[in-house]
Amino acid sequence: MKRIAHLRRTAAAPGRALGRTLGWALLPALALALAGCRHKNKTVPYQSPPPLTSTARGATAARPTHPNAASRPAPSVSEGTAASAAQPALPHGKPVSTEVGLASWYGPPYANRTGADGTVYDQNAMTAAHRTLPMGSIVRVTNLANDQSVVVRITDRGPFVGDRLIDLSLAAAKETGVYRVGVAKVRVEAYAPPVHPGVDPAGKWCVQIGAFLDEADAIKLKNNLIRRYSTAKVIEFAGPTGHWVRINPENADKTTASKIAESIHVPIPGALPYIVRLN
Repeated sequence: MKRIAHLRRTAAAPGRALGRTLGWALLPALALALAGCRHKNKTVPYQSPPPLTSTARGATAARPTHPNAASRPAPSVSEGTAASAAQPALPHGKPVSTEVGLASWYGPPYANRTGADGTVYDQNAMTAAHRTLPMGSIVRVTNLANDQSVVVRITDRGPFVGDRLIDLSLAAAKETGVYRVGVAKVRVEAYAPPVHPGVDPAGKWCVQIGAFLDEADAIKLKNNLIRRYSTAKVIEFAGPTGHWVRINPENADKTTASKIAESIHVPIPGALPYIVRLN
């Protein structure tokens, strides 16, 4: 029995020795593998830039298709758009007015829709929307962050969002660098507008209130304003961002419209009164 046990131990010894030899031989390779795991670079997934709607367009109001109506959120579009049209010629002389404020921009789905001046909106043309400048006005818009400027023609009304000043076409927004950031502080220099026979140079003005998410709120305000301003024409209409109420006073001058706008206080967040030039 002792001999058998001795033989078993003797037979097992080479196996254990071989195991120890292989184990020691594999240790450097195992150490290198572990070191490689410890120092392996982490792969970070690619993240696309945030959509423009997070800056411009969740915060901007919508421009209904109704003439002279509101501005709308700027949707995200790709860089691959048609070539921009040429800029309008800048009139000689000094600008007749200068404003500083926020600019936003708009493109699809409002391309190929009729603007406030009756023309079809082309997002690749050098145009813009403004609430108070005469239709057809030529203005130079300068992005104060990068000093890039563009000359555009006013063809639409808007933007109807807080303290925003002007809504640029897609092409004009790219020319000034407003496209990427969505909203930027700009300087707007307006030149003398074209003179049209029979058009009052002082302008024809109205007051627009909105947008209301609930149609019932807009209708309630319209009915109240009809009783309050019996000589004015008060309408309610729907736009992409909600419902709007408009007051067309009998005396459609700017002073009257301004007094009406100052007297209207709507206890609904975002539903603000704006004075709008109609011509």
